[in-house]
Amino acid sequence: MSEVFKSIKDVNGDDVKWIDARFSLQDNKAGRKKFEEGHIKGALYWDLEEDLSDMTVKSGRHPLPDKEKLTALFRKSGLELDNRILVYDDGGSPFAARAWWILQYGGFKNSFIIQEGFEELQNFGVAVSKNEYIPEQSNVNPVWNETIFASRDLVEQTVEGNTGNVLLDARSAERYRGEVEPIDPIAGRIPGALNFDWEQLKKDGSFNLNGDVKNQLAQVVNDDDEVIVYCGSGVTAALLFAMLKQSGYEHVKLYVGSYSDWISREVVEVEKG
Repeated sequence: MSEVFKSIKDVNGDDVKWIDARFSLQDNKAGRKKFEEGHIKGALYWDLEEDLSDMTVKSGRHPLPDKEKLTALFRKSGLELDNRILVYDDGGSPFAARAWWILQYGGFKNSFIIQEGFEELQNFGVAVSKNEYIPEQSNVNPVWNETIFASRDLVEQTVEGNTGNVLLDARSAERYRGEVEPIDPIAGRIPGALNFDWEQLKKDGSFNLNGDVKNQLAQVVNDDDEVIVYCGSGVTAALLFAMLKQSGYEHVKLYVGSYSDWISREVVEVEKG
């Protein structure tokens, strides 16, 4: 079992690098504004659209930046591969998980998601500041972990039945069944996918790490399955990826482009119902 989440009570020591990943899909300036109003002392702000996505690329709504851009982000942030890195958001949100997955992809194995949110950290007594910390740039060379990345080609091969992988859709059951689609132009799901609504992973504004979630996951996918998770744009699926890893699933990949990338081609196959 991989330890992915850290609780407030586990936060100690001065050797921690903090990443603030707060964001709002309804207001893309809200996270930065919250950061400026107050953040964990020494934290860096990673914006979902400016840092953790490349919005100039047409491969889904939140495409993964290329390795050159991610390397630049890591170096600008002053990170080294052995740093202890803690990532937080507002709690019960998927944005810290997106940042954490990118860190894992880059080889930063000593990185974790804070189970609770910024308010809880502040109330617990973790030092807060309004001053922006500018770290000394590093020369880190990421060690890319391709075992957690699912390409579009791999997903296509999976749909065709050539891989034995299990596709797992993190969206709501209504979106999975194609009954509603509030964002993307085509309703439905990637053919053959199973469903586990990411909202089931949280409780009272925090991530639910008790055995109930593990049991719920086990009813959908086996812990020895090779699982590819996706959602609408690779954000909420990052949290499902994290919870699967926390629950002992060893073979999990994230399709970052997700459903919004899947339907971006002229000829697209989807399932409904």
